[in-house]
Amino acid sequence: MWANWAVIGTNSGRAKREAKAADVATMRAALTLARRGFGRVWPNPAVGCVLVREDLGAEGRARVVGRGWTQPGGRPHAETEALRRAGTLARFATAYVTLEPCNHQGETGPCTEALIAAGVERCVIAIEDPDPRVAGTGLARLSAAGIAVTEGVCAEEAREVNAGFLMRVTKGRPLFTLKTATTLDGRVATAKGESKWITGEGARAFAHGLRADHDAVMIGIGTALADAPELTCRLPGLEDRSPLRIVLDSRLLLPPDSPLASTAKRLLIWLYAGGGADQAKRRALEAKGVTVIDAETGGDGRPDLGWVAKDLGRRGLTRVLVESGGRLAAALLKRDLIDRIAWFRAPKLIGDDGLGAVAAFGISGLAEAPAFALESIAAAGADILETYHRAP
Repeated sequence: MWANWAVIGTNSGRAKREAKAADVATMRAALTLARRGFGRVWPNPAVGCVLVREDLGAEGRARVVGRGWTQPGGRPHAETEALRRAGTLARFATAYVTLEPCNHQGETGPCTEALIAAGVERCVIAIEDPDPRVAGTGLARLSAAGIAVTEGVCAEEAREVNAGFLMRVTKGRPLFTLKTATTLDGRVATAKGESKWITGEGARAFAHGLRADHDAVMIGIGTALADAPELTCRLPGLEDRSPLRIVLDSRLLLPPDSPLASTAKRLLIWLYAGGGADQAKRRALEAKGVTVIDAETGGDGRPDLGWVAKDLGRRGLTRVLVESGGRLAAALLKRDLIDRIAWFRAPKLIGDDGLGAVAAFGISGLAEAPAFALESIAAAGADILETYHRAP
């Protein structure tokens, strides 16, 4: 008898492990779908959803009957998109969703109601949505309708995918990623300002991919004047993924015929101006399609970065890529506003007379230095891309 119990226990334990492994694998597929929404769905979160039917798969394997992810502009939501694709096969399915389904009436109905109406039998959710309009009520509504709910599958991975949205909801600002391209000794240009090109084509392609994955790219007016960038994504097939462009320009120095202003009617530009900016310059830029925003300023007359960060959050941004010079990078670090770093390093040396990636920002002791943890190292053509996140 004890031998039989041991066998039963072993089989039961194996079944639980296999079920858990299946949940993890399917949730990771949903997280992969969620990433497709990066840069395109703000102010909404990028969510993925996979619907599976245990009873339709061959040899005991579940069959995927629907996949969805948040669509450009934030609508439709991932759940309703997956349900649409599944049709009647959604009945008795298990839904794997990377973020708690919404439970409030917005431009569309609640996703909880859509899942219930479709006859979903079980819902596996990675993390709860901290948005006060949801915050656990979605889980409660599904449970009250008799749907079995499992929470916390791949939670850490889901928090990373949703880091920008979570930052906006909990701290009122987007997540900022500082991107820089330097030599091995941390120089972004020669003493004469020459910087094209420190890194090669592979690294530049990676950088364009970063633009596609962010809601916006932000620079200071110094970079805008020195480099005359467009700040678009120019990867073949991803040209439509160009982000919103943001320029910090306290005195409205951006020329109306610059590449940025000249493309403002095609691609959005928000320009943060300081107090007392020249009204004629403002009218000229607005005539080009530039959105000029009057920012609160600090004692130096420049837009206050804390205020700008909050304003970007109020406007719905979740992920902002900073492609700045050393001065803006230093100012953001000083205000503790950099959450991620993407650091491209070229196998070159310029020396101490070159321009550094980060200007001085008043660090007098190591204890004051912002600390980051290495996340990954990858080859980018002949160069290296190191990624970091804020250290806990």
